[in-house]
Amino acid sequence: MKIDVIRPALLPATSAFLAKQHKLLIDGNWVAASSGGTIAVEDPATEEVIATVQAGDRQDIEEAVKAARRAFETGPWPKMKPTDRAKILWRLADLLEQHSDQLAELEAIDVGKPLKKARTDDIPDAIAVFRYFAGAPTRLTGDTIPVSSPGDYHAYTVKEPIGVVGQIIPWNYPITMASWKVAPALAAGCTIILKPSELTPLTALRLAELALEAGVPAGVFNLVTGYGDTAGAALAEHRDVDKIAFTGSTTVGKRIVQASVGNLKRVSLELGGKSPAIIFPDADLDLAIAGTADAIFYNQGQTCTAGSRLFAHSSIYDRVVEGVADAASNLKLGHGLDLKTTLGPLVSRKQRERVQGYFASGREQGAEVVTGGDVAGERGYFVQPTVLAQTNRNMRVVQEEIFGPVVCVQSYEDDELDAIAKFANDTIYGLRASIWTRDLRTAHIMASKIKAGGIGINTHNYAEPAWPFGGYKQSGWGRELGKDALDLYTEVKAVAAKLS
Repeated sequence: MKIDVIRPALLPATSAFLAKQHKLLIDGNWVAASSGGTIAVEDPATEEVIATVQAGDRQDIEEAVKAARRAFETGPWPKMKPTDRAKILWRLADLLEQHSDQLAELEAIDVGKPLKKARTDDIPDAIAVFRYFAGAPTRLTGDTIPVSSPGDYHAYTVKEPIGVVGQIIPWNYPITMASWKVAPALAAGCTIILKPSELTPLTALRLAELALEAGVPAGVFNLVTGYGDTAGAALAEHRDVDKIAFTGSTTVGKRIVQASVGNLKRVSLELGGKSPAIIFPDADLDLAIAGTADAIFYNQGQTCTAGSRLFAHSSIYDRVVEGVADAASNLKLGHGLDLKTTLGPLVSRKQRERVQGYFASGREQGAEVVTGGDVAGERGYFVQPTVLAQTNRNMRVVQEEIFGPVVCVQSYEDDELDAIAKFANDTIYGLRASIWTRDLRTAHIMASKIKAGGIGINTHNYAEPAWPFGGYKQSGWGRELGKDALDLYTEVKAVAAKLS
């Protein structure tokens, strides 16, 4: 498949940012990595280097943790009046909004995602998250405890910031994932060290600049770019870090847990998924086909919640397969900055090779390639959106997270909801699921039976700042977004005073 990969002109502000000498943010200062090493950042649509960032390592993490500890123990941030912290977070949201066009271009060229989606989804979502958590400092309240024990006591609880927090974010939604972690941590009064993916560090760097401009004090927001096995590992292991928040693969998440045992730091994990989408015979098929196609092809399938296991009743199976395949073939591959593009490249050569391996595995194990199943274009990390039919639970493509635009369609005959739920739950993951039906009884019974942290009824990739996000089983620990996210960054202190 031939693709015309033409990179449109960038805004002057975006070009200027890419040309900058990017450094690490430690204690309010922009500094070079102690090793002198750098990392080349690629445009995944052209394979061209678009920027260079610092390769921070263990020594840089050490300095960032020291700065965050000083800011937490002696700085103004944790003790600041809630309304004053709220004002700074709101100001940061305003700055993100003022620079939204530049941020959208940076996200599109760094990740490869369509600019239209970055403009309508990623950047507005990040802004909304900061505004939501700007209201949180004044809501961090404890409880007065009704006392039943003998004697005259006044008992109550308070919520205090957990301390120094290391935050490691993935490459698929850089600005969104940064907002999910940074906003609640700052709202709670924590100080942070943010480690973005070495593949997609650009919007995190711009966010850090804007945080300083918004008035976040020195040492509160530190940023170290670097590789996961050096900077990321050092952060996860550090004994003066009180909490690690990680989003990424389940394999790396398990290593994060092992690294945390030195000081038993708190850990929250948002990990992998192999999410089912179940279409019932009574569903609005036009809605269901469009929705389940979007569930897998959105963001090139590089989404932990991607609806990669599609179940359709045998009576509608052929129509569903045909409809999703048509949707795949109508996607326009191209550079993310091209407004005609609806499917960009994968993020890297390594990721493209991973997906190619699953194409081969699916064929070897008997899957029918209805459409796609190959790379696309002569340059850039493009793969064809792919529909695999006649799949079953014994195939690697059905059990393992592919993280690409590949959907495995399976038919089912049984009308018993318990049996259908077993299909959905037949995975080590439990992040997201969607149910497509007109029958509210079926929808809510299925929602109760599926073991997943998020359930969509006639929708799949729903998200909003007040709606908690997280998974069951090996999809992670804890919940991001909503009021639950504040629990990740606070400790509850119980106080009892004897009055007589």
